[in-house]
Parts: sequence; structure tokens; C-alpha cells
Amino acid sequence: MKNVKVVSYGIGVIGRRLATHLLTKEGVKIVGAVDINPEIVGKDLGEVLGKEKIGVLITNDADKVLKETKPDVVVHTTMSYIRQTFDQFEQIMKHGVNVVSTCEELSYPYDTPEGTEYAKKLDEIAKKYGATLLGTGINPGFLMDTLPTFLSGVCEEVNTIYISRQMDAATRRIPFQKKIGAGMTIAEFNEAIDNHKITGHVGLEQSIKMISDTLGWELDEIKVDAVEPVVLDKDVASDAIKVPKGYNAGSKQMAYGLKDGKALITMDFKAYIGAPEEFDSVNIDGVPPIHEKISPCVHGDHGTIAMTTNMIPHVVNSEPGFKTMVDLPVVHATPSHFGKYIKK
Repeated sequence: MKNVKVVSYGIGVIGRRLATHLLTKEGVKIVGAVDINPEIVGKDLGEVLGKEKIGVLITNDADKVLKETKPDVVVHTTMSYIRQTFDQFEQIMKHGVNVVSTCEELSYPYDTPEGTEYAKKLDEIAKKYGATLLGTGINPGFLMDTLPTFLSGVCEEVNTIYISRQMDAATRRIPFQKKIGAGMTIAEFNEAIDNHKITGHVGLEQSIKMISDTLGWELDEIKVDAVEPVVLDKDVASDAIKVPKGYNAGSKQMAYGLKDGKALITMDFKAYIGAPEEFDSVNIDGVPPIHEKISPCVHGDHGTIAMTTNMIPHVVNSEPGFKTMVDLPVVHATPSHFGKYIKK
């Protein structure tokens, strides 16, 4: 069985964890690494990961490494929005190389005319050069879209779907805690929101649109509420951040898929230091009703790395084009030699 050749594009926090995981996979060979950070360009990827050198130098010349290594797939972990990543995807696919990306908007960009146009262009490029492109991750990509859609498969009827994710941010990396404004005063939090230093959870609109399109529901509107602070009546803390009573412990956000003024799909996202419980839940009002709960919730970083890795065979095996999670076979773990999962 041949090894699957991979180029790691984006050597940030998630990119490093993903590359570290791929180095443990039998049948996977990292043949290139791309990043623009001058502090790591020119260094050996293994060294940057805190391991022994592996003979792969990080480069900022994606065309060169793609041409020389001819990989089967690029794992792409750079930015959240298609307008930021479109040129990167086009550059990769012009080499006829498949892409699995954690770009949140790419998971299902059909919620806006602009996103739909990007998807159309990416699909044309992918088919022209014989590549497959997928956006995935834990959320969006699985917990609040693919999983509810899959669970609806046992329902004769579906009336409404309510999806919740609650995380104790104290169990997450420090950059995430800072990203949700933990430890700020409410005034500081609101100012950070206004200045776009803090944004809401990226992907709620895309997840709602994926579910509604898959079920054939024509929504009147997708509504995403403003991000709100989480204020507790007690002091809480993580290993890195103290949150006094009355300060912001994190953030929460709601989103809805509406039809005739009724929420057919509801998304309830909370992440804050001191959350009493961590869980992911899907409640379907239907025949039969479904009440699924994962407790504690799936760890975001581990889940994203696993989803990106485990979808590689499906992407490599797919016909060319831009794909979403509902276009490809059901994701599963890949504990065996990777070559066993490759049909091409």
C-alpha cells in the first residue's frame, strides 16, 4: 500500500497539532509545509513541532513545494473566511491537488449570494484541474450540522431541530480564552466586539443552511443574534485567567433558521470559564423524537484535527469538484494504514 503524500499549509496552532498527529499515522507522509511566518520559514517542520528533524523545510513558496512534491492532498489551516482563502485554494488546485480545509465559511458557503458565487468559482476551478476541495472541522463541519443531519435519518417526520454546544473555556487553550474575552470587564468586552477584536462563532449561518438545504426546508431567514457576554455571580478562573464576579467569563450566541416566523432550526452556542457542564446536544422534534447528548462535549481542537485527517480518504477518492460534508460518505475513524482507505 502506498503512502498518502500530504502538504501541511498553515503552521499555526491547529496546523502544528494537525501535523503532529499526521506524523503518527501509518501510511501518511508529510512531504511539504507552507507558512508565511518569517520566524519559522526555512526551519525543519519537525523542529518547529518540538520533535526531531524530518527533512521537510517550511517554505513560503507554495507553488514550488506543490510542483516538486506532487502531493495527494493539502491540509489547509489558515483563515476563517473564503475571501481570505480563495486565492490559496485556487493556487493549490491549479496543481491538481486535493484540499481539506478548516476554513469555517468553506464548510457550506451557500448562505449568501457572495458565498454561493465563491463556491461556484471554486467548483469550476476544482473540476478544471481535477482536484477536490472540502471544508470541514468540528464546528462547523460536524457537531452542529453533519451530526444533526445524520441523526434525522431515523425520523419519519422532522418538525424542528434544537442544537446546543456548551464548553468550559478553562479546559481550552489560552488563545481561545482570550478570543472570547474572558476576564474583561463588560465595557471592555463590548468595545472589543465593536472593534472586531472579538467576533462571534464563525459558522452558525453555514450550519443552518447545510441542514435546511439537506432536509429541503426553504427558510425565510437565517438570523444570528449578536454575541453576548457571560456574567457570573461568583469568581471563576482558569489556569491563566481570573474572572472576578461581574466580569465577562466568555461569550454566548444564538442563531435561528426561520420559516413563517417560527424557528425550525435553533443553534445555541456558549463558551465560558466556569460552565457547570460541558455538552453537545441535538434535540429533534419529530417522529420519533431524538434527544442526543454528548457529555462532556467533544474537544474542539482534537475534533478538528480528527475530522480533517479522517476526511482525507473521502476527498482523495472523490470525483473532482467543491464538496461539502453532505456530499461525501459518512466520516469514520482511520486507525489502519491509510492506504487501506484509498481506492484510487
